Amino acid sequence: KLVSNIEKLLAELGMPNAKLKIEINPVERFTNYGSEDMAWLLSANKGGQFNTLKKAASGGELSRIMLAIKAILSQYIKLPSIIFDEIDTGVSGEISNKMADIMSQMSKQMQVFSITHLPQIAAKGNTHFKVYKEDINNVTTSNLIKLDYDERVVELAQMLGGTKISDSAIAHAKQLLN
Repeated sequence: KLVSNIEKLLAELGMPNAKLKIEINPVERFTNYGSEDMAWLLSANKGGQFNTLKKAASGGELSRIMLAIKAILSQYIKLPSIIFDEIDTGVSGEISNKMADIMSQMSKQMQVFSITHLPQIAAKGNTHFKVYKEDINNVTTSNLIKLDYDERVVELAQMLGGTKISDSAIAHAKQLLN
């Protein structure tokens, strides 16, 4: 059931032919991790061979697989919060929108923090913080500020088009927030 639920989510995330397999094999000696080894295997494409995730999945595929696993497990393990640190690595466009929708759905059951560089994901949050670094007297400090609506528009516009903000980037940022 877990595997079929993950595969269903992966199809929504642009991997319609992905097949997963979980293999559990006994080990010769009991270790700190038990008496069995578990391997996650992936066939990303139709007719492809199964291989370990490490060998078979690209960065973007790994991001989507991890999100799918965490989204499904979060339905059974009631956590107060979850942190995604650039879970969107290697994805963009429509896939990032779908990932944002999944995280938004998860946020109905728990607090979701997402560290992201993608405006599609940042725009779905209820609250937006900007993290930035400053060098003062040869010391680098990290800072965190909560953005209001207008500041969010500017930040999203910069995420879309860089530091020189165009009218179209502002319009797109407002559209993402709505």
